[in-house]
Amino acid sequence: MRNQVRRRVAGFPPLLFLLLLLAGCASTPPPDTANAPDPVLLVSIDGFRADYLDLGITPNLARIASAGVRAQGMIPSYPSLTFPNHYSIVTGLRPDHHGIVHNQMHDAELGDFSLSDRDAVGDGRWWGGEPIWITAQKAGLRSATMYWPGSEAAISGVRPSQWRPFDKDVGANARVDQVLAWLDQPAATRPALVTLYFDMVDSAAHGNGPDSAQAHAAVREVDAAIGHLLDGLAARGLLDRMNLVVVSDHGMATVAPGNVVALEDMVARDEAKIVSGGQVVGIAPEPGHEPAVADKLLGAHEHYDCWRKEELPARWHYGTNARIPPIVCQMHEGWDARSREFMARHADEHPRGSHGYDPALASMHALFIARGPAFRSGAQVPAFDNVDVYPLLARLLHVAPAPNDGDITPLLPALRDAGH
Repeated sequence: MRNQVRRRVAGFPPLLFLLLLLAGCASTPPPDTANAPDPVLLVSIDGFRADYLDLGITPNLARIASAGVRAQGMIPSYPSLTFPNHYSIVTGLRPDHHGIVHNQMHDAELGDFSLSDRDAVGDGRWWGGEPIWITAQKAGLRSATMYWPGSEAAISGVRPSQWRPFDKDVGANARVDQVLAWLDQPAATRPALVTLYFDMVDSAAHGNGPDSAQAHAAVREVDAAIGHLLDGLAARGLLDRMNLVVVSDHGMATVAPGNVVALEDMVARDEAKIVSGGQVVGIAPEPGHEPAVADKLLGAHEHYDCWRKEELPARWHYGTNARIPPIVCQMHEGWDARSREFMARHADEHPRGSHGYDPALASMHALFIARGPAFRSGAQVPAFDNVDVYPLLARLLHVAPAPNDGDITPLLPALRDAGH
């Protein structure tokens, strides 16, 4: 068939062929933008506690809130950790349902996962549910992701139209510049959905404490990058034609020097495998040691509480996924659980920051602000669950949401058109 086509083309006089080619191009309709949604930009500032917005050091984030909507807070999904919550925001599913149940986890078939394992992070088999970029692309829209957990993997065989692997060394303004470059593309390739991620606040708060000068400096740095973003959108005439949603995954609590429990003191290593440490400790008893481990761990302790996975508090919506270990211990606010080897390498000389605590705590509450043609100006809404963001994003993009655990109802007062 290809040879027949070549012969037919070769048989045309050159001028006639050129005229036919031009006529065909002229008759090809341009991309249908008449019914296209306003573009959506989803920004995450990792570790940005909700009350940082009231410190008076974020004038650009304040610009967004004053021109649009602010929530009193956004409640993380349990556990209040980075990967589970970023993925809950974009799927509308609890970690128990999408499968990213911790930053560190074990799967009987896939092995071990950690956020620093690039191979695991890029393996779509870990990631359940349907992130909003796949929902958008199924509806014929393009997407672009600048660092979002899950976006480096082909999930159900689908990737964002354009994406970048996470690189901590890329500065905040450079990340913004990439987003603006995507938005500068011609209509045929320009994304309708873009995500942008900043890790600077989380890193500084972990190392120095959430109320430290270093953490506040990182807040100012990211806010300045947000200002760069707003100026870039305004220069392109997009600021008032784009729905901009800014969130964080969780807050941050102070951990005083010495506030750490040795994992080896919780359970002996020959009796159980420690699947995850930190604030949400996952423990899998070794065969034959189940009764002894349960007797030692289950119940209340001075700095933590432990449950069988199926008996965790119902409000956490957690405990049915096969990747969750049989016993889960939740550290009290301001306490960590670490191995003795880790403690020897990281001596506590000053306060640190941690998250992963009960999502109901004010210190864990995350940021939600938004502005754009879909949002009211100067509106405030009560704190809501972060799984509610996914149905909001689907509504902004005019696409049908995949099955999810969210509910758009708490956010309807924030919308200009609140009709269902």
